[in-house]
Amino acid sequence: MLSKRIIPCLDVREGKTTKGVKFQNNVEIGDPVEMARFYYEAGADELVFYDITASHEKRDIMIDVVRRVAETIFIPFSVGGGIRTLEDMRAVLLAGAEKVSVNSAAVKNPDIIRQGARAFGNQCVVLGMDVKHVGQKEGIPSGYEIVINGGRTYMGMDALEWAKKAQELGAGEICLNSIDADGTKDGYEMNLTRLVSDAVDIPVIASGGAGTPSHLADILTQGRADAALIASMVHFGTYTVNEIKQYLQEQGVKVRKTW
Repeated sequence: MLSKRIIPCLDVREGKTTKGVKFQNNVEIGDPVEMARFYYEAGADELVFYDITASHEKRDIMIDVVRRVAETIFIPFSVGGGIRTLEDMRAVLLAGAEKVSVNSAAVKNPDIIRQGARAFGNQCVVLGMDVKHVGQKEGIPSGYEIVINGGRTYMGMDALEWAKKAQELGAGEICLNSIDADGTKDGYEMNLTRLVSDAVDIPVIASGGAGTPSHLADILTQGRADAALIASMVHFGTYTVNEIKQYLQEQGVKVRKTW
């Protein structure tokens, strides 16, 4: 059995790491390069970097920050936000990232997934999904809807169907973020994660809601996620990466040892 991955997430706005609740009321919490180095040294398996306003502001991602982070850490590094074209993907990968995450741009132009997979390999293309529970209705049979532009624009797309289509197009991984759970520290969206994990054959990273190590144990077992994104619980010093991993190992969850 593959080890489950623990992945700190750095949401970046105007060059600073920031954190909010349900995509709102963000506060600055530090320098992304310094925080990336800290989490690398603390035993994180990977890092995720999101330029959270690039798509909404219709601007390019901050390549200089990506390059500085990539020079600082030696673990896989995924970058998303403002990636709209194959050239944007290439620039991020050349700056040192191992993976590119497409979200809003892929919803508007699904073929960007196919193009990226053909040019760089499936393993380099991550589909980022921001999802809101809206209840079952016409066009949304799962009850979960895709939202883009940093939680601003509802697309009338069913999350489960979009996940399956993205896999067919060549996405090598899905980062599944629940807007309802984001930043709440009340636990991941279990039902959503299980639905998507069961529907696709590619790895699913659960995102949004982690507050205690038990939340990670639940989502990595009952939720069947392959990895868990963490932010608030480590950004504010409540837990360390090693404390989380040690707890998971005690619960029988296989993780990469870093202590």
